[in-house]
Formats: sequence, structure tokens, C-alpha cells
Amino acid sequence: MTGTMAKKQHRTPVPGPPFIRLLAALADRNAPRTGPDLSDRLSQWIDWTRAVALSRALDGRLPAVADAAPGSVEALDEECARVRATLVESITAPPAAGKPAATDATAYRQRCLTVQRAMLTATGRLRGLLRDRLSAGPGELPRLAEVDAAMEQALSPREQQLLASVPALLGAHFERLRDDAGTAEVDPDSGWLHLFRNDMQAVLLAELDVRFHPIEGLLAALRPH
Repeated sequence: MTGTMAKKQHRTPVPGPPFIRLLAALADRNAPRTGPDLSDRLSQWIDWTRAVALSRALDGRLPAVADAAPGSVEALDEECARVRATLVESITAPPAAGKPAATDATAYRQRCLTVQRAMLTATGRLRGLLRDRLSAGPGELPRLAEVDAAMEQALSPREQQLLASVPALLGAHFERLRDDAGTAEVDPDSGWLHLFRNDMQAVLLAELDVRFHPIEGLLAALRPH
């Protein structure tokens, strides 16, 4: 099948993390080999008002430390692991018994949106809990919480704009695979539909990794060294 993520093609490898490579494969085109460096990219993503907020988080006076830490690091670590496992299960779970598998692109786009909303809600809550714990910590941990909050505020709009393109890319990928199969009908047991489901699962798992990167960083700062 042409245009699939699974078929080996003689292409220039797309640079970047797995999530970016998977999206490039979904779009059936290569990303540029080179591009702006990180500082140039951030300058395009962060306007001056958010840059001022980030500067204050880096250099400004920290708020007063709370009297008591809101939960142990071990409990937070376990909660993060539990939430991630739940999200992985929701991404990889097969169709419910007795429920027919979705056989049109609209249904898969909607499922993608549902999973993305669940990831956004869950990771946002965890990130807030971790910042609360950092704010009650010693030394520079409260500053890290302030910086993470400023970075989230600055980058979240652009991040959500990029992630919002995923359902449409998956929908186009579905239709391309169906067209390549040369049929207007969708057999739930067809090979190309299994391939599409695997591709969609891989993309959502890679997106989950991206959403958990800040959480893993905050957890690493909280763990004893």
C-alpha cells in the first residue's frame, strides 16, 4: 500500500522526536532537514508579554513557602504512573465486546479528539499538583514551579494549535489507505484498517509521551538525589 506509515520507502529520514516523525509520515511528506534553532523557534512562539512573565519567574521574588507540603513525592509519583497507565489503556484498548468497530474516518477523528481531551485534562491536573509540591519545597524548587507555570502559559496556545491538527491528519491518512485499497466499502477485518488503527495508536502514544515530558521533568526535580 502506498502512502502508509508501515511501508518502507526510500526517503530522507525526518529529524526530530518520534511524534514529529509519525506526523510527517501521516502527512505523507518529509519535514525540512534543517530549520531554526531552539532560540529562534522560542522567539517566534513567545510574545513580549509572555517573555516578561518568564523573566519574572526566572529572576523575580518568589512567593512565600507554604506551611505544609501538599502530598508526598512518592504519592505524586504513584499518581502520575497510575494516570499514565490509564491513558495508555484507553489508547490501546480494542473495541468493546459486542460493539462494532468504527469503519469511517469521522468516527476515528472523534475518538482522537476524545483521547486528546482526556490527556489534556489529566496531564494539566498532574502538572498543577507537581507545581504545588515544588512551591512548598526548599531552595530553588519554588522557582522551578514558577518557571514551569510561565512556560506552560507561553507555549500552551501554540502547542494546542499543533496538536489540534492530529485528528485531521489521521482522517486524511484513513481516506488515503482506503483509496489505495481500491474500495469504497470498509470491512472491519480488512488489512488496511488494521494498519490504520495501529498507526493511530502509535501517534496517540507518541503524543502522550510529549504531554508527559514536563511532568517527568518536575518529578525528577522532586525526587531525592
